[in-house]
Amino acid sequence: MAADDQKTSELGVAVQQVSEKVSILVREEIELAKAEVTTKVMGLARGAVAAIIGAVFGFFVLIFALLTLAWGLNSLLNSIWLGQAITLVVLVVLMAVVLLFAVRKLKAGAPTPDMAIEEGKKIRTTIQSGGKQ
Repeated sequence: MAADDQKTSELGVAVQQVSEKVSILVREEIELAKAEVTTKVMGLARGAVAAIIGAVFGFFVLIFALLTLAWGLNSLLNSIWLGQAITLVVLVVLMAVVLLFAVRKLKAGAPTPDMAIEEGKKIRTTIQSGGKQ
């Protein structure tokens, strides 16, 4: 009878230890998922900021395009508009660079914790196989 009590006690301790380890493992996986999603959200935020900056440059491009047209028409034979045209070209190049950066960042899509999901699958497989490798 004492042997049965000892086995039950050892089993209870083992179950408690496994429960604690699984709890720690789940908490660590949740932290990994949070960190991974945070990193991906930051990338999307940078892309959104770049898109906003690109839109501001686009607004300036519109202003300078209109000014260039107006000054060019006013001084048909003079070259006063040349400075404004160069400014327009510079703003167009800046707008294109920033918008290309924004498109590349925003194409990443919705953030998913891929590493945490993969790790969870490995853990589930290990638990289902009884820890045998």
